[in-house]
Amino acid sequence: MPAESTPPVKAIDAAAIDAFVEKLWSEGGLADNTLASYRQDLEGLSRWLDGQGKSLDSATRESLNAYLAARFSAGGRRGTGFSARSNARLLSTLRSFYRQRAALGAIAEDPTLLLDAPKLPRPLPKALSEGEVDALIRAPDVETPLGLRDRAMFELIYATGLRVSELVGLRTEQINLRQGVLRVTGKGGKERLVPLGEQAQDWLESYYAQARPVLLRGAAVDAVFVTARRAGMTRQMFWTMVKNHALRAGIEGKRISPHVLRHCFATHLLNHGADLRALQMLLGHSSLSTTQIYTLVAREGLKRLHEKHHPRG
Repeated sequence: MPAESTPPVKAIDAAAIDAFVEKLWSEGGLADNTLASYRQDLEGLSRWLDGQGKSLDSATRESLNAYLAARFSAGGRRGTGFSARSNARLLSTLRSFYRQRAALGAIAEDPTLLLDAPKLPRPLPKALSEGEVDALIRAPDVETPLGLRDRAMFELIYATGLRVSELVGLRTEQINLRQGVLRVTGKGGKERLVPLGEQAQDWLESYYAQARPVLLRGAAVDAVFVTARRAGMTRQMFWTMVKNHALRAGIEGKRISPHVLRHCFATHLLNHGADLRALQMLLGHSSLSTTQIYTLVAREGLKRLHEKHHPRG
């Protein structure tokens, strides 16, 4: 049976699309693939509008909303790929097209002016299991100065949920081992006090006593975590360190990022009943909505646990 051919775009819409793409090409010098995507988006809308008895220039905000909703619904049911992200890209095309049509006087009003962009799903932070975190933390060889430093860094970031930039940027005056707290200046210059926890405090004391002086060899450096070159650690060095120890710990098939232990700190605290407001303060989030994403991670973990172990999961 021959494949069903794509219906042609009505002439009036084809002319408008040609004019739009030509202007983009002449003024913006966009790549051919980008221009082809714009054309495909507009031709798809034109065919749908034709079925509603409309053209591109007669489209209203309501008809555009209906088209976006129809695409999103089709993508959800049949996997055609019209996700919220795909619709957001389409809306960008439509806004450019109708802005040009309004400027040319072809339409009286831009129908995309009050059109809401579809909400994109927020990517969930990746978290390791508690067993994987334990294996990662134990991976460094603490009989060496560098290994002892790495263990102290892992213990500290997992105990406090520091951002990687905050961790590598720590200065000695920010840590009070006697009181078991550290003072952090986070995003927006906001300062917060974070408890260390007994294990992180013990490993920091060991690092200070046994590893840091050996690595510095008499150099005066105020960074807490230093390298064999007698300088402070960097984000890139920490990323490499995490990757290497993850391999040593046998953690495979998961994307390991520099922020992984911060994410684990938040997720595991929630799993054990931590208060969301307290977690917000510990993480240094200005908005509770930023912290709430970790409740989704914790919920997903509980769902997987139920599916794996419940007899009717």
